[in-house]
Amino acid sequence: MDRKPSYVVLGATGGIGAELCRCLKATGADVTGAGRNPDRVRELADVLGIRSFVLDATNFEQVAACVADAQQAFGPIDGIANCVGSLLLKPAHMTSEADWHAVLAANLTTAFAAVGAGAKAMMKTGGSIVLVSSAAARVGLANHEAIAAAKAGIVGLVLSAAATYAEHGIRVNCVAPGLVQTPLTQRLTANEASRKTSLAMHPLGRLGEPGDVAGAIAWLLDRKQSWITGQVIGVDGGLATVQNRPRKT
Repeated sequence: MDRKPSYVVLGATGGIGAELCRCLKATGADVTGAGRNPDRVRELADVLGIRSFVLDATNFEQVAACVADAQQAFGPIDGIANCVGSLLLKPAHMTSEADWHAVLAANLTTAFAAVGAGAKAMMKTGGSIVLVSSAAARVGLANHEAIAAAKAGIVGLVLSAAATYAEHGIRVNCVAPGLVQTPLTQRLTANEASRKTSLAMHPLGRLGEPGDVAGAIAWLLDRKQSWITGQVIGVDGGLATVQNRPRKT
């Protein structure tokens, strides 16, 4: 490829999104970082030297406008990643209708918007779409009903979209993280009891860092991974697939 690759990152100001922007920029790519908070988006763009775009990622038209802006600035885009999300830990009987709709909007609606805008933009050139699911979509975790349902929906979206767009050279994959230490999860990770419980659930014995997940997303976005599509890659310290042994104390 003669030109530099160009990527769009939705949810760029979150812990994982910001780290992904850093990773992609470090490879020499053109990066458009998008988020809802104007000040935070522009600050990130100034620090990293990337393009910024302010949007509500649940709005299909605004996501499409972001992609169009990246195309106008850099030419064809090579990939889009959706790092927008939320975390709700409540059992179903304590989850309000407003809670439910908010979780679906932040996680599944934004993912669907990213797929629609990204696929339309890359229909003739091919490229990569990467979404963020969760280990909670792959293993039963107490009090995760709403977020697990939304994140499982992302897995279904990935599989169907991968089938739909394969003939156009568009790859669609997702990562499924365990508990990652970001501002979004600070309430959990800052509480010593919750932290110890979470650590015990991850067989590798530590919580995730933003770079763990961002590195996997960047890898999937890269055209070198041209034979990978329809995959759910666990970046979770073994949480969803490895039975932990009791640790000696």
